[in-house]
Amino acid sequence: SYARGANFNDPQERVFLDIFRDYTRSLQGANAFDFDDLIGQTVYLFRAFPQVAALYQRRFRHILVDEYQDTNHAQYSLIRELTQPPRTDLLGGATGFDGSLLSNPTKHLEPASLTVVGDSDQSIYAFRGADIRNIVEFERDFPNSKVVLLEQNYRSTQNILSAANAVISNNFDRKDKKLFTTVGDGDKIVGFTGYSQHDEAQFIADEITELHSTGNLEYRDIAVFYRTNAQTRALEEIFIRSALPYRVLGGTKFYERAEIKDAFGYLIAIANPADPMALRRILNTPKRGIGGVTEATLQRYAETHEITLRESLRYADKQGFGPKITGAILGLGAILDEVALTSDTAPVADILTALITKTGLVEALRASRDPQDEARAENIEELVAVTKEFDKNNPDGTLIDFLTETSPVAAADDIDDSSGTVSLMTLHTAKGLEYEAVFLTGIEEDLLPHRMSANEPGGPAEERRLFYVGITRARRKLYLSLAMTRAQFGEVSVAMPSRYLQEIPPELIDWRQSPGMATSRGGTQPRALNARRGGFGAEDVPALGSGYGSAGYGAASGPGATALARAARAERAAQPKTEWANRVTNVVRDNGDLTLAVGDRIRHVDFGDGRVSAV
Repeated sequence: SYARGANFNDPQERVFLDIFRDYTRSLQGANAFDFDDLIGQTVYLFRAFPQVAALYQRRFRHILVDEYQDTNHAQYSLIRELTQPPRTDLLGGATGFDGSLLSNPTKHLEPASLTVVGDSDQSIYAFRGADIRNIVEFERDFPNSKVVLLEQNYRSTQNILSAANAVISNNFDRKDKKLFTTVGDGDKIVGFTGYSQHDEAQFIADEITELHSTGNLEYRDIAVFYRTNAQTRALEEIFIRSALPYRVLGGTKFYERAEIKDAFGYLIAIANPADPMALRRILNTPKRGIGGVTEATLQRYAETHEITLRESLRYADKQGFGPKITGAILGLGAILDEVALTSDTAPVADILTALITKTGLVEALRASRDPQDEARAENIEELVAVTKEFDKNNPDGTLIDFLTETSPVAAADDIDDSSGTVSLMTLHTAKGLEYEAVFLTGIEEDLLPHRMSANEPGGPAEERRLFYVGITRARRKLYLSLAMTRAQFGEVSVAMPSRYLQEIPPELIDWRQSPGMATSRGGTQPRALNARRGGFGAEDVPALGSGYGSAGYGAASGPGATALARAARAERAAQPKTEWANRVTNVVRDNGDLTLAVGDRIRHVDFGDGRVSAV
């Protein structure tokens, strides 16, 4: 089927098709299936041999599917095949699964009953092939079906559920429902705006300490969620310095990731040329064709001539290697020698950047076809941001100082605590879990929604569902945090609050901010969020340091805040609204004077960028 839809004008698709054919032949030759074949080949079997399909349709009379919103097309096809009316006319004289003749095989049977359990608001695995249409269009696919809405929630307080309801109601591709609970409103959601990701992390650490010491919460009852693994670095550093026990679920701690250890290997090789372990780690990273045999030869030469392994690199042309390997070894040695010349005086960020550039460490990861390597490249660039921050805070600091400061962090043992550990995880990992207190971090544009999803068809809607999933993991306490500036990919940039924050009714959130951002302005939410609610004009973009409260983490309020909020709500109420429960926007705009022509570029909040094909 892939071959029928392949673009033979694309060289990459032709190569992939050849590889796929060879792979398929190898499977057939080994009389084997891969994991995907278990469903795909079963569907093919049913369609190619109706009698076989009829046997299984006759056998399985009641089918239950859980997490239906996460099913892909292959799983959907299998369910459709099993729920077709059995062709009993094909079963005359057929034997059952125990080898005996079927009793009354041609008796007419209705299709098998089908029950699916799922929530379209929690469909967050499109990148794995999940198709939300399977659950959204369920009633169309099965016209006589009955839908039972389970709207009573037994986990969260009403304030948390009200926030979740408000956010997800902005998605149009869903069945309208409102979660409710009988446990009461509970505490307000706490919002926090920090100047940087370290401000954000410090606030989280302080709140966790408070919850643990005075709130009677065990560490195991607390979780911190984030959109990308690269966000863990600041959290981990602050947690370790605050002596908070933590674990990273579904991932590896920042300084324990292989790519970070590789980068540290280069830095250590510069700082201490005699360190053989660091040099062994980077000899063939990225791939240079230097294998174990070559490494052993270099080590023997060093031992024979009583020199270090690093010095042995300089004599690669005397050790009997081929020209390609010799060139690779001499090239690595030359890079290390060149960078080492300025290592005593150069900023650490310049040293690391030079090593990354000259060795092609990040370039090799970005050129890889492994989708995980893009995240690894981002992690190395996050380490560059760490070095820039170190240089800023330590103008006279050296490479040795940096390695000395980070080594306790990188080598920290897991802290054991009788009350367990705080759980750190991505929002995708959090699905299906629940905690007494949840911290949702980095609620900013380009993180949530992620910049790679913001312009994809359906991307903002799926990111909103991801935010909804995070909110509904909390039982009693929910924290939403963001930073005004964030270091990413080696650069510090201004961060804009996520569009999803404006969808939460302001009366549900108690906003706080970093002490260094206090101004005389009052209110119940950050000025940045107020600007986003009013539009995106240049005059609305907040200056760094603007905010709403007084010094300290306590909530701020101004004498006119309530009246202003009432006036703003009255103004919004006077504007024309949509009549749909599943609204796309809060306001219906009159575009009658808008002229469109074929070829015009347009942008839609959910479907992303596009071009007019017909008018």
